[in-house]
Amino acid sequence: MIFQPVLHPLLLVLLFLPLMALVVWLLIRAPRPATGTAAKAAGAGAVASHRLLWTLRIVLVLACFFLVLRPGIPGGATQTLATDTDIVLVVDTTASIVAEDWDGDQPRLDGVREDVRAIIQEYPGARFALLTFDAAAELRMPLTTDTTALVGSLDVLRPEVTSQSRGSSIGIAAPLLAETLKGAAESSPDRSRMVFYFGDGEQTVDTPPESFSASAKYTDAGAVLGYGTAEGGPMRITSGGLSGDNPGYIEYEGADALSTIDEANLKAVAGQLGVDYEHRTADAAPTLPAPPSTTTSYAESGSTGNVTELYWIAALVILALLGFELTRATMLIARLRQLRAPRDRAPSRPEGGAR
Repeated sequence: MIFQPVLHPLLLVLLFLPLMALVVWLLIRAPRPATGTAAKAAGAGAVASHRLLWTLRIVLVLACFFLVLRPGIPGGATQTLATDTDIVLVVDTTASIVAEDWDGDQPRLDGVREDVRAIIQEYPGARFALLTFDAAAELRMPLTTDTTALVGSLDVLRPEVTSQSRGSSIGIAAPLLAETLKGAAESSPDRSRMVFYFGDGEQTVDTPPESFSASAKYTDAGAVLGYGTAEGGPMRITSGGLSGDNPGYIEYEGADALSTIDEANLKAVAGQLGVDYEHRTADAAPTLPAPPSTTTSYAESGSTGNVTELYWIAALVILALLGFELTRATMLIARLRQLRAPRDRAPSRPEGGAR
């Protein structure tokens, strides 16, 4: 049996020990029986009732103490994988990331969110950083193990406002990525580093894309994941207003502008980082690389999770004893009311009585 107390055990002892001492003292301090045969018999019954009542209250205190200790039975031989890896997610947030050609007519950003969730599940215990880019690169979330915050950030992630878009480079995040990886390598040299790049490869500025080669020496594994189709998908106008707004689609020469994937650019990014490229579709899960074997470990069996909780047994005992106390209190109140009733119904003295 193992215990997972809600507070430090010493603090629990300091809280419950005075209460237990008081209850034991009240148990020992039973009322003394009166003199006389009938009175002695009644007094003996009162003493026995007193001791039974306070014995049950001792059991109640012990059950409460048992409850807050949170006892449990460790499970079987399940082992938990821990990945000592820093993973940087580089996400395209240009207008094209919401082009509607994922899983039919859904925005590509939905596919990015699904794949990030798959990556989180594939590498438990890893630290994640979120880096986004459009006209500029931004570190949205530094390295953290808080995957709930990471998923929340992705859920509220929106592309750049269409009216402010001036074109973007698929490599604009290269300096910030190299800086992030270098900082991680210097602060935690024993941890491996992985990079996942999510984008469609569209270069919408005239200058050549920046190179990610400076990040290669800090990258142990990862992948470039490409989104979009050769046929292209229309892009909704993003205004930065409420998500329920429907401002329509971006147009070019009187028709809906279409964003198409550029796999040549994405394969070039993968080559610079030294990772594989994969074109993503909704009908298949991403092919994720295994983390470096030197940075994975297994937790001891039964030490994390997989515990059968036993506190519910104490909770049932507490519920039964509180039910007994409530029933007893109700009976005492009813008895007191019956004792007062005859006095309340006594006839009043008539006015002008006998002289």
